[in-house]
Amino acid sequence: MPKDWDAHYLSQPPHSQPAQVVAAYTHQLPAGPVLDLAGGLGRNAFFLARRGHPVILLEQSRVALEFVQSEAARQQLPVWALEANLEAPSPSLPPGPLAGIVKSYFLHRPLLELFPPRLMPGGLVLLEGFTVVEARRRGSQAAHYWQSGELLHPPQGLRLRAWAEGWMDGHHRTWAVWEKTR
Repeated sequence: MPKDWDAHYLSQPPHSQPAQVVAAYTHQLPAGPVLDLAGGLGRNAFFLARRGHPVILLEQSRVALEFVQSEAARQQLPVWALEANLEAPSPSLPPGPLAGIVKSYFLHRPLLELFPPRLMPGGLVLLEGFTVVEARRRGSQAAHYWQSGELLHPPQGLRLRAWAEGWMDGHHRTWAVWEKTR
């Protein structure tokens, strides 16, 4: 049964810090727009926008979208929050060219093949999430978690630029930076 994301976001305070990979690699993104997939309450989008990147945030939760739209207007940040079902058979993504794509703590593997044609040369994909080790620890289904070493293998047209996996802040996580080859 799918998670009720509206209820989730109503019960959670917004995170003030971006994903670790976003904080560490935003300065290496080329100038231009960034796509934030399943961006939730906008922690990555707001961080990127404050550093000069226009951001398109795609999310299925209307609660999250309303929050992001309100905060973006209040803070006068270039963040556009749009409703999208990213697990649909043929999800609609902006065509690009994009400076970056952020995918943190959301896993739908078919989307990965859609990234290379949307990135500008030198554009980055910033990925972060929990691993199957964390799934076992939580008693969760492993299908929604990254396999060990999985992020070492980017789709064709992208190259691995950085990667880590292990215990971070009490959870087993992985992250990667993929770059569009020039």
